[in-house]
Amino acid sequence: MSSVSIEKLPETILQFGAGNFLRGFADFFVDQANRAGQNVGRIVVVQSTASNRADALNAQKCVYHVAIRGLEGGQVVDRVEEVRSISRSVVADKEWDQVLDVAKSPALRWIVSNTTEAGFALVDGEPLGAGTPRSFPGKLVRVLQARWEAKGSPLTIIPCELIEGNGTKLLALAQEQAKRWNLSADFVTWMSVSCRWINNLVDRIVTGRPDKNPPAVNDPLLVVVEPFASWVLESADGVSPFLTHPAITVTKDVQSYQLRKVRILNGCHTALVIKALPLGIPTVREAVENPEVGAWLRRLLDEEILPTIEGRVEGERDFAKETLTRFANPFVEHQLSSIALNHEAKVGTRLRPTLDDYTKRFGKQPPLLSAILAK
Repeated sequence: MSSVSIEKLPETILQFGAGNFLRGFADFFVDQANRAGQNVGRIVVVQSTASNRADALNAQKCVYHVAIRGLEGGQVVDRVEEVRSISRSVVADKEWDQVLDVAKSPALRWIVSNTTEAGFALVDGEPLGAGTPRSFPGKLVRVLQARWEAKGSPLTIIPCELIEGNGTKLLALAQEQAKRWNLSADFVTWMSVSCRWINNLVDRIVTGRPDKNPPAVNDPLLVVVEPFASWVLESADGVSPFLTHPAITVTKDVQSYQLRKVRILNGCHTALVIKALPLGIPTVREAVENPEVGAWLRRLLDEEILPTIEGRVEGERDFAKETLTRFANPFVEHQLSSIALNHEAKVGTRLRPTLDDYTKRFGKQPPLLSAILAK
């Protein structure tokens, strides 16, 4: 347990995004690390426009619950944990001065975000002034500029958006925004070199309160997570740029983990769309529980997907085994029809590279994969 009361820990994290995912992922990890005695600190959550989530958090003194539901070690897990890592939640459009005050705080160390892919964009003609910037990169640059002007220490920025090279791409957007605003070269150098921009990969299913079979706790902010969680953080020196946690892996190159996830987890999802949907099977869980489809998927993994990434990634067989366990989660109804959206593009990134790599490596086409891709 922490030697310091969690409520007395300083605000060390500024978080852009108040949605379910971060509350069931990064915020939950911070809470667990605090309780384990790491004293990471507390989180100030920034909601961009509408204040509904911020108001709901503040009304509960930012205390909420996470239900962990699924399969772990062959056993059904269904438990609820209380989370106290968030100190307060502010609305950028109404309370921008509070955001800048946090930016200047000596205690601040990290910025975490999940603004979705749509947040990784600039707004043409974004003005530089006292008001709240409209774009996420604009907000981020103003926060860093305020800290630099206050002679604060450099920060570590960890964007959790599911974008390959997310840290590198967010830095490029921040640099472009600074250029458009004609900010000083000294500031841009500090932002680019002294601050750390962490490429990372997040992986966990997080949902809101379920309509069917909800947990007993009465909390409108409850989120439901699967037992599995993975957060791969890229760090050149091999030292975690954030906290230590069983779900966190520190690596010098996050790309191999990205490859592992896309080829195994995402590849199997898209393969099931082709194989199971025409059979009238609606969900991922029902597909893997179907004797014919489940056996076919295991063969596809073992005989065609895994051989193409062996030697290029680590722990691929354990990850594949864990993926099948996740697919069988009795609490998750993952609709194959939703996975089928943008199907052709997904086939191009998730399955065709496996077919091409297999053909190059073994001098013949993979029979299972080529059969479904010919349909």
